[in-house]
Amino acid sequence: REDKKSWWRDREGATVRRMVMEGNIVHLSIDGKEIYLLGTAHVLEKSKEEVEKYINELDPDTVCVELCEARYNSLKDENRWQNLDIIKVIKEGKAFLLLANMILSSFQKRIGKNLKTKPGLEMMEAIKIAEEKSKRIVLVDRDVNLTLKRAWMLSSFSDKMKILEVLLESIFSNEKIEKEEIENLLENGDLISSMMEELSNKLPKVKEVLIDERDYYIANKIFNAEGEKIFAVVGKGHINGVVNFLENKNFENTIEKLEEIPEKTKLSKLTPYIFGLIIIALFVLGFMKGTKVGVDMLFAWVVASGITTSLAALCVMAHPITILLSWLAAPIKLILPPVSAGIFLAPIEAILRKPRVVDFENLNEDISSFKGFMKNRVTKILLVFAAVTIGAIVGHTIAIVWMTKILAS
Repeated sequence: REDKKSWWRDREGATVRRMVMEGNIVHLSIDGKEIYLLGTAHVLEKSKEEVEKYINELDPDTVCVELCEARYNSLKDENRWQNLDIIKVIKEGKAFLLLANMILSSFQKRIGKNLKTKPGLEMMEAIKIAEEKSKRIVLVDRDVNLTLKRAWMLSSFSDKMKILEVLLESIFSNEKIEKEEIENLLENGDLISSMMEELSNKLPKVKEVLIDERDYYIANKIFNAEGEKIFAVVGKGHINGVVNFLENKNFENTIEKLEEIPEKTKLSKLTPYIFGLIIIALFVLGFMKGTKVGVDMLFAWVVASGITTSLAALCVMAHPITILLSWLAAPIKLILPPVSAGIFLAPIEAILRKPRVVDFENLNEDISSFKGFMKNRVTKILLVFAAVTIGAIVGHTIAIVWMTKILAS
């Protein structure tokens, strides 16, 4: 039988049956398991109401939610930032990761503010009701930090720049998303599919990590959850992918592979040193051609890299001393190729503008607005890190082109 409401098929002797019950819920019968998938918008009160309705009606053995431990803790504890050691984060090379996390939280918080709701409220409602009814609870999403690390590691340099551009744009954007627009996204799967398609075309590797891998991971976790009747709450954008994996029972690969951080290739490890050797070689050729040529090339290196880095620091309103030192740090980076300019300058900003207790207390609220990002000393340090790192890369590129022209003249 096959129609718009339901269909079934036999696969290797096991019956797989799907039924679209109503609205945003899909029912799958797989190998004796009854799986109910509810597609939600993470900031709509309607989604919370649907969670309550279906858990009460279906009385499942197990409730699965599209959360990882880190995201669950962040929704549960709004004061989680207060124990943050920002200097330690920078030294461990996690500044971009933390900034990305905060920006993602910021985007959902802004939408939530427009709708006067809290992000993830339907997930927390599902957990709350499941606890009250003594149901088994399973967090089915991959750790958000692992997802961001994999997206970063598997992206090309140009894709990395696009990711940073998108993240920084979202901070500076004051665009408001109205309730009607979000409801349209919830009701109209075609809009979400087109958004995913657009993301796939622009950044296929990022789309693969952020969406495809997570669809597989979530489906795998749901399929292997204990219980005969399972109710799962997932974002609407994941429904089609999760359903596809569940229907085909395509779980040949273990999810452990998706929890690994790809190692840097030998080439990527050597790239900073190769870059440094190229610069040194250019200087050697310049001075061999003549002292004036060499000095002009040195001037080009210092000016180009210094100006762009200090301008980047100025754009995020860094401390005046940080801006001044940005001019010095970028040219000196030649001596320490693998170390980014942000590693030098962000700790300096942290010393000059040491985060106060109030900054940590207000962090959860401040990340929901551009003004808050710029005012809060914790986020300001992270913005300085990102800005001067990008500024130095741009400056070094300009400097190489300039130096090459001087050498060729």
